[in-house]
Amino acid sequence: MKRRSFLQRAVPASVLPFLLGGFTLRAYGRSPFLDALAQAGESSDRVLVLVQLSGGNDGLNTVIPRDQYGALTIARSNILIPETSVLPLTTETGLHPRMTALQSLYLDGKVCVVQGVSYPNPNFSHFRATDIWLTGADYNQDLASGIWGRYLDTQYPNFPEGYPNVNMPDPLAITIGSVVSPGLQGPGALLGMAISNPSTEYLLPGGSDIAPNTPAGHELTFIRQVAEQTQVYSAAVRGANSRATNQATYPTSNTLADQLKIVARLIAGGLKTRVYVVTLGGFDTHSTQVDATDHTIGTHATLMGRISDAVGAFQQDLALLGIDGRVLGMTFSEFGRRIKSNASGGTDHGTSVPMIFFGTNVLAGIVGTNPILGKVANPVSLADIKDNLDMQFDFRRVYASVLRDWFGADVSALQSSVATPLYDDGTESLPIISPGAIAEAEPSGIPSGFTLHQNYPNPFNPMTTIRFELPAAASVSLEVYDAAGQRIRTLAAGERPAGIHHVQFDASDLASGTYFYRLIAGNFIATRKAIVLR
Repeated sequence: MKRRSFLQRAVPASVLPFLLGGFTLRAYGRSPFLDALAQAGESSDRVLVLVQLSGGNDGLNTVIPRDQYGALTIARSNILIPETSVLPLTTETGLHPRMTALQSLYLDGKVCVVQGVSYPNPNFSHFRATDIWLTGADYNQDLASGIWGRYLDTQYPNFPEGYPNVNMPDPLAITIGSVVSPGLQGPGALLGMAISNPSTEYLLPGGSDIAPNTPAGHELTFIRQVAEQTQVYSAAVRGANSRATNQATYPTSNTLADQLKIVARLIAGGLKTRVYVVTLGGFDTHSTQVDATDHTIGTHATLMGRISDAVGAFQQDLALLGIDGRVLGMTFSEFGRRIKSNASGGTDHGTSVPMIFFGTNVLAGIVGTNPILGKVANPVSLADIKDNLDMQFDFRRVYASVLRDWFGADVSALQSSVATPLYDDGTESLPIISPGAIAEAEPSGIPSGFTLHQNYPNPFNPMTTIRFELPAAASVSLEVYDAAGQRIRTLAAGERPAGIHHVQFDASDLASGTYFYRLIAGNFIATRKAIVLR
């Protein structure tokens, strides 16, 4: 069995079962997409948190078109949210009444809503639709790799050799309380592993003897390597978990809040993980979506409250921990629901769905327009109401916007990862990230000169990233000095190849103040200022 076949069929890269806050933690090994994210985003130390709403969320009862209540009353009277209960975002658009925390974040400039996200010829099967959203396939296309896994796959083809290492000792993606996502699968292998029961002991062949020089022996050596990486990743995650304490109060009886609480702690604890995946299920609301006597409560209302309360607490926690500027959150669901409710007080599988982005660096507002519900301008009967919502934005364009503007991916990388002709012309990003926070794609190839960049973020607490460029291989020294000129840290020393290099500076043991970092590379010497702000 080849190594790629082994990864696909048996032990997909590294994880060790253990509990954090009562949740099984599944730490993924490197995938090409995730390695690329580290390279694209490491200069800014940015993190993406994916919130999957499993089951197909009813977008019309989440982001409500206040300007079309006549059509809503005709289409879904048995589940309609009373107009007076809708939480206003704008004069035309509002939120479900249970989403008070998200409304507050929106008014505070920390929420962006993208309307009408779907893809041409949408599929109404949970399994197929989820597969499409995670792989980026067209409706009539089957892809074995994920939209994320394809990203810069050719740059890191030899995993797991050489990982973990000093530049990236941590898992690149962590899913909490979920199975391995097809979106994180590379073109040749499933590069993650999930263990659903933390009490089940997972055994990998060990031993210090040298495996025989046979195909089976080679695979045994590979399995042992995976086991060793698993132990290292486990220690790294446990260490990060122990270094930080949540500062906000999270809601109880809320599984999404429990997951986000762990994510905040791991980010604040210094883990270099680029992507986190959390999941909230229960959105397949074919019946009893609302309470028959009070449509503001019921199954869907409970879910809306859990999303809003969890995200609100998470965002407050990030701010109190001083890391809110590094984190972008994004909700997605495999599809929306029909415009018309059914006779069971629910909604059936539909097409487009709103996506909600949250974070300090989003461009607050609403992208797109309210969906048009009627076939005619002034509908008066069910016959005048559309069956499904029209698509405004292809989900792959949304993903490409995040990769480009949040992580700094260039157009060629997007064309490689987003498998559709839609992006061959370098389609513009959607206005999701605030202009001042848009990341610039780093130049490819060998730099033309020696450069020491300003660290980011700055001021920082406790982690920042320092980037330097070498036009040729050189012996380098990167050191940190305090305001008195005393050397306090050596961040890099020794021979480094030509290219762009990133070094993490952990100041968790340093007091607030001004520090200086100096790079010596051959005859090149440069110094810049870094500020630790507690």
